[in-house]
Amino acid sequence: MGRSGDLPRGLVDRFKAVGDSWPDDTGCPMLHVDMDAFYASVEIRDDPSLAGKPVVVGGTANRGVVSAANYLAREFGVRSAMPTAHARRLAPHAVFVPPNFARYQEVSRGVMAIFREVTPLVEPLSLDEAFLDVGGALRRLRSTPGQVAARIRARVEEGFGITCSVGVASTKFVAKLASGMCKPDGMMVVPRAEVLAFLHPLPVSALWGVGKRTAEHLDRVGLDTVADVAATPLPRLRKVLGVALAEHLHALARGHDDRPVVPSVREKSIGAEETFEVDHFDRALLKRELLRLAERSTASLRGRGLRGRTVSIKVRFADFTTITRSKTLRTPTDVTQEVYKTAATLLDDHVPPGAIRLIGVRIEGLLEGDEGEQLSLDTPERGWRDADQAADQARSRFGTAAIRPASLLGAPLARSADPSPKPDPG
Repeated sequence: MGRSGDLPRGLVDRFKAVGDSWPDDTGCPMLHVDMDAFYASVEIRDDPSLAGKPVVVGGTANRGVVSAANYLAREFGVRSAMPTAHARRLAPHAVFVPPNFARYQEVSRGVMAIFREVTPLVEPLSLDEAFLDVGGALRRLRSTPGQVAARIRARVEEGFGITCSVGVASTKFVAKLASGMCKPDGMMVVPRAEVLAFLHPLPVSALWGVGKRTAEHLDRVGLDTVADVAATPLPRLRKVLGVALAEHLHALARGHDDRPVVPSVREKSIGAEETFEVDHFDRALLKRELLRLAERSTASLRGRGLRGRTVSIKVRFADFTTITRSKTLRTPTDVTQEVYKTAATLLDDHVPPGAIRLIGVRIEGLLEGDEGEQLSLDTPERGWRDADQAADQARSRFGTAAIRPASLLGAPLARSADPSPKPDPG
């Protein structure tokens, strides 16, 4: 699906909420909540001097990429995943800010907690967006879906000083489209009876599964809008697109999407990587960066109540050759030192000499809590896990730099970008 925020405005503006007034929300239990320019909004909140300026978050050196841009920066054409050098040419007067992903994760956890107070049926898609099914919570909350959405928007702004946009609809697909089309800081309600009136004027790029090439293909056969796809006989559409994609798009174009909100989706892996501004040969320096990455990755594990069985490293050399090496542990872990020692051994034993431009650590085979844990007779009652948990508490109270391993107290290696969960398109 194309970026719904980039779809033509004005086609469906009548579905936008205006103050406390919005269209009929009966039978619309699906909410899609999306933070507005999340990373940039957190940076502006924490540094009010950035307000009213184009702000770009991402690697600030030549090899960096844009993780996020606020709406003022987007007016110059800056987009997430764009090379920083290109963004500087487009918006030379923008303020470029290095990312602080630990801070974004902290805010994200707080926002998701608000969602889960409303309903247990929360399906996070990333740090800054989630689907909610509020159908079963309406009686308890004595509210309509639109009222729940308005309450969520107010609580997010009051609690965290940032805004979000919410789409309210009868299906996930329409709710996600609606949230993107009312950005920033908006709400859109698509009545169950008017789903086709909402969808059909939109270009085919609005359909989930239509990328640039598919849109061009549909245009060549005269299918420009969602209404065109809906009106095309399915046999003809199968010939144009193939059976699976044709049936998928035909159903969406007719307003059919029976996907439920799935709250128990388990993450498959957690990790971090970084690209250096200057290529490095020194293994001692590289191991220090592995410790930094292991510390951040295991903190994310502990924050989610997870442990991992397999530790892998990713190495990209100066010629862009990329390799990964991994080792499965006897028992799952969330301990920084265990992950670091495994990663360092992989670097020593399985990575040939050479100039390295990128290094990463990833923990896979994730399990919840103590699931899969085996106790050993020689396991100390207290040890590295207790130290990690104490450090987590100190960082939660005093900030991410409150306590660090001694070897990380010096200046970090120059790098193009801090570890990134994913670009923030919101």
